[in-house]
Amino acid sequence: MASQLTPNGTPATPPPAPGPLVEPADALTPEEVERYSRHLIIPEIGTLGQRRLKNARVLVIGAGGLGSPALLYLAAAGVGTLGIIDDDDVDLSNLQRQVIHGVADVGRPKTESARDAIAALNPLVDVRLHNVRLDASNALELFAGYDLIVDGADNFATRYLVNDAAAILGKPYVWGSIFRFDGQVSVFWEQHGPTYRDLYPEAPPAGSVPSCGEGGVFGMLCAAVGSLMVTEAVKLITGVGRSLLGRVALFDALGGSWREIKVSRDPEAPRVAELTDYEAFCGIAPAADAGTEHTVTATQLATMLASRKAGLKDFQLVDVRESGEFDIVRIDGATLIPQGRILAGDAWAELPQDTDIVFHCKGGTRSAAVLAAARAAGYERVSHLEGGILAWVREVEPGKPVY
Repeated sequence: MASQLTPNGTPATPPPAPGPLVEPADALTPEEVERYSRHLIIPEIGTLGQRRLKNARVLVIGAGGLGSPALLYLAAAGVGTLGIIDDDDVDLSNLQRQVIHGVADVGRPKTESARDAIAALNPLVDVRLHNVRLDASNALELFAGYDLIVDGADNFATRYLVNDAAAILGKPYVWGSIFRFDGQVSVFWEQHGPTYRDLYPEAPPAGSVPSCGEGGVFGMLCAAVGSLMVTEAVKLITGVGRSLLGRVALFDALGGSWREIKVSRDPEAPRVAELTDYEAFCGIAPAADAGTEHTVTATQLATMLASRKAGLKDFQLVDVRESGEFDIVRIDGATLIPQGRILAGDAWAELPQDTDIVFHCKGGTRSAAVLAAARAAGYERVSHLEGGILAWVREVEPGKPVY
């Protein structure tokens, strides 16, 4: 993390954020007065603050673990316009934490499911759906229609994209992140303080940080982090309190504790002028280019395993997931060697170079990263399972569970 110092060597204080982000709307209706009465009697919010919320346009990225509580509380608070970006469908495994969706929504687009839940909670909110994948081609156009961005993305490429698009447009955004028992929340606004690039100047190596779908997440953590994100959004909109701009709040759910760290602008960092290829920046794009000669399908692997069982073929099937994933579902005959041990160089002795090796993970991302590392280490007889164990269950053993 970069720190900014004054000429005498003391830490510089970032300039204060401006006042309320949004101008107030017209007078509240009698229905709105009753609905938001608990806000109206708080002096710091009052009628004026509630009118600002009514006039606010907030874009939420992701209707998943963080987006679920964020959307519900933004709607309950009376934010007049809510945009939702998500191109995914509701899956049964989402319901452990994504409380905006229900069993009846499984298979539906998350944007539509979230819209219906918001309408049931507060029909006064105008919900705008963006059932697309956020990328460099559409971010600026989408962000331009909103006053504030709430980033609940679950991958580094999208986080850097959100940061840069918001910086170019001069917009603030609230960021949150979760993993297992840990959560982080901050506010970034290039015109008035640090950005995500000051907190994380460089993306971690591809595959080195597992996603929630790979490493797991404590479901209730989403509520704690998501609600704090909404708290920061409402404070920015109404201009009350002290925002988390220049600070990162860290929550340890397992230990039941909050703490914070400070982050400052890097005075030598160039200002963001244009969007880039964020998959390449995060080292993701090359992994997809492993080459067909280094990829096997689920049906091909099933044939290979049958041949191995009959003594006609010899190869090693290596599962690079974590032990918890291995316990949920596995391919019979696979050996567990987690990705982290391989990428750290601790497991090469367990992987002979004179034997064919097939790596696999949940969906193919981690196994592709391991494949690239193996080839760089001189392994030639290596490949990986396209689509991972999800493809295996779908095409070969549909009776096995997925997660």
